[in-house]
Amino acid sequence: MRCNGQRPADLWEKIAGVYPCRDGRWVRVHTNFPHHRDGVLALLGCAYERSAVAQALLGWDAESFEEAAAARGLCVAMARSFQEWDQHPQGEAVARGRLITIDELGHAPPRRIGFGARPLEGIRVLDLTRIIAGPVCARTLAAHGAEVLHVTSPTLPSIQPLVMDTGRGKRSCHIDLATPAGRERLAALVRDADVFVQGYRPGALARLGFGPEALARLRPGIVCVSLSAYGPSGPWAGRRGFDSLVQMATGINWAEAWDRARPGTPAQPEPLPAQALDHSAGYLMASGIIAALVRQISQGQSWHVGVSLAQCGHWLRSLGRIHEGFAPADPGYDQVADVMEDSASGFGTLRAVSHSARLARTPAFWAEPSVPLGSHPAAWRRPR
Repeated sequence: MRCNGQRPADLWEKIAGVYPCRDGRWVRVHTNFPHHRDGVLALLGCAYERSAVAQALLGWDAESFEEAAAARGLCVAMARSFQEWDQHPQGEAVARGRLITIDELGHAPPRRIGFGARPLEGIRVLDLTRIIAGPVCARTLAAHGAEVLHVTSPTLPSIQPLVMDTGRGKRSCHIDLATPAGRERLAALVRDADVFVQGYRPGALARLGFGPEALARLRPGIVCVSLSAYGPSGPWAGRRGFDSLVQMATGINWAEAWDRARPGTPAQPEPLPAQALDHSAGYLMASGIIAALVRQISQGQSWHVGVSLAQCGHWLRSLGRIHEGFAPADPGYDQVADVMEDSASGFGTLRAVSHSARLARTPAFWAEPSVPLGSHPAAWRRPR
């Protein structure tokens, strides 16, 4: 991606990444949000320098640090092999699960939707997500004509290059759900919504009155979508996580390191060259939403769609490896010009990857430019 011809700033905070521990195992710490960074530093009792973090972690066993961090709501994962993950209670729970869940939430009549020239024209989507997976889901719905209103709090941190990329096609507003007025404003939006997408830690929005069951009561016939890191069941069901952490915990990073290490033993776990779990989850969420909307239109009821990053990793792993997959060189910037597009945005001229689908009769495009968070009022574009 380029903005006004310039590459965006590095996405990773300076102490984020992988570190060895006392027992020879490795952990990844995710510190892109200030409260996660400060929590890790407080747990380690060290200075805000990468060398200080590395030294402090040599006083911990990897799994002990992973558990201590999780108990404080921090974002850390120990590197495991595929075999270790498969034998872990959470790995077993993921293996028993489904890639996409679509479950009834409650009774509602089928809804009449005025169809237009685009596949999702007339569908209203509330997007309460951040980072990649959830935003990619809502951006996909917008590409096919849905009206998407992205909702975030003015008090929450964000990563601007991701906002620039995944904000295409959306309007963006601020609502502070910590206030009664904010909760009332969101409830008013829900009453006219068709889809509610959220990717906060399991239970976080439910405690504010916006869990799936409450949403179905507020707006019968709604399609609610929940993204989680590790799935809806198992001992880690409520644990915070991001793509990079799930890759680490589930064995993907060690598999990547071993496949790249020729010859010899890999020095440390290696991430995939893209956030493959995030992007897969985003498109799978969009698919689940479309399937649930079809059910609502034909059968009625309210619906809940569930997708997890760990389940996506389990599925991608099941597809197997391409023989000699590491042999080709990564494409350069000039080699991907055919899949890039230029657009005006609230940040300047944006050059980014275009939507992946190519549809002859209903071409995908984003009618709204990417804008800074909170650029619009907390309201639908026009009354129904």
